[in-house]
Amino acid sequence: MYLTRDGFSPSEFRAIGRAELAAYGTVEVREAEAVAAKATANGFEVRLADGTREEARKILLATGQVDTFPAIDGLVERFGKCVFHCPFCHGFESKGKPLAVLGGDFVSGVLSLYLADRFSADVVLCTNGTAALPKELMEKLRTRGVAVREDPVTAVRGVLDDLTVVFERGSELRRGALFHKTAIEQHSALAADLGCESFEDGCVRIDEFQQTTVPGVFASGDLARQASFPEALTFVTLGAADGARAAIKIDNELFRADADITPPATR
Repeated sequence: MYLTRDGFSPSEFRAIGRAELAAYGTVEVREAEAVAAKATANGFEVRLADGTREEARKILLATGQVDTFPAIDGLVERFGKCVFHCPFCHGFESKGKPLAVLGGDFVSGVLSLYLADRFSADVVLCTNGTAALPKELMEKLRTRGVAVREDPVTAVRGVLDDLTVVFERGSELRRGALFHKTAIEQHSALAADLGCESFEDGCVRIDEFQQTTVPGVFASGDLARQASFPEALTFVTLGAADGARAAIKIDNELFRADADITPPATR
């Protein structure tokens, strides 16, 4: 969903970005992992896996989150190919196919209704033996024609347009594609190291300028969200916008500090 880069692989997308950055002598790309960070008298210190340490006046975290999967054979291998997490990213390509949704929570139930409303007249919700759906939602699923399979899922086989969901009791369900909203967790502990406040879901709290609760530490992408958002948004285009917004704010703060300019008080 990144205009002009629709369908690009992440590696190709990254390679283009790296090539464009190479034209700027003020940009240095380090391949080493950042393993720890802390505040210092002059700003911050970041320790890298190769043993080196870098000092900074500001930090922009863009470490993202990682997906965690239930123990279902074949699920991880098909993620992003015929198992999809987001109807905004993959709904159009799934239009008209028989679809399944894996998950027994409220979000999965709503996702099933959304797919049935927008993309397919044949949607099955596979709760994997963990159904905890409100009666009202179950009634909406029934009214919309979304079938519910409650027995545990043991495996996912096949490819796009020829996918098979295998249940514990041996029965199978043939589908064109499967949607599964994964659980997520922080990819890095840097935000916690720096003392940034997080929400109960693990996302780092930020304001409208991407500022965390620690002055001088900013965050962009799906590792963070504002309080007004119910969950982190995982779109690359929004992550890029976050980074641009944070960069403008950081540069302005550095300039004002060096020029000894005090912003006027806001009402």
